[in-house]
Amino acid sequence: MPPHPTVAYQPPAAIGSPIDALDACLDRLQSRRSVRHFSTRDVPRKLIERIIQAAGTAPSGANKQPWRFVAVSDPQLKRQIREGAEAEERTFYDHRATADWLRDLEPLGTDADKPFLEEAPWLIVVFKLMEDDIQQNDSRRVYYVNESVGIATGMLLAAAAHAGLATLTHTPSPMAFLGDILSRPHYERPFLLIPVGWAADDCQVPDITRKSLDQIAAWQ
Repeated sequence: MPPHPTVAYQPPAAIGSPIDALDACLDRLQSRRSVRHFSTRDVPRKLIERIIQAAGTAPSGANKQPWRFVAVSDPQLKRQIREGAEAEERTFYDHRATADWLRDLEPLGTDADKPFLEEAPWLIVVFKLMEDDIQQNDSRRVYYVNESVGIATGMLLAAAAHAGLATLTHTPSPMAFLGDILSRPHYERPFLLIPVGWAADDCQVPDITRKSLDQIAAWQ
């Protein structure tokens, strides 16, 4: 069997010194917060295209790239998505969530009402592909789907933050209604719902802190 063709690796060049580039990146990401209050100011489609392209550069199992990013700006679809999400959220808050879970959510001020699903100019619905779009070697198998899509989603959030856009990772559960509303094929499974836009001028976010380096890293 002939070897797969290869190309020479071209490492990315840092802007300035590597540590300066990382400090600039860290400063940007440290300012990233989950936002629930969006401006209705327009976000050009080109920006959404670019952050999806950034997500698409993620590594994936066997390079199958098992993701689909459905960008929604149509007001009627956003209304349907909000109604579907709020129905699931009411069941969650009233019946599914444990007392501990509700106590942990209380500082964040969340409830079953999700107006941001209509206020944000865009909703990006992330789907994971349970089989490949293209049959290769008589197979449509995909590998490490959750890991691959999770990495791609993280890169999407980082790209949005780099552009100054606000995002929220929203996980109404179960999420099958998203596939129904958006008429996606059976092998695409909803993974995450991400409102994207500019933060509202009067936007407030919970006063939280993040774990320190010593708390999240171990050196051996």
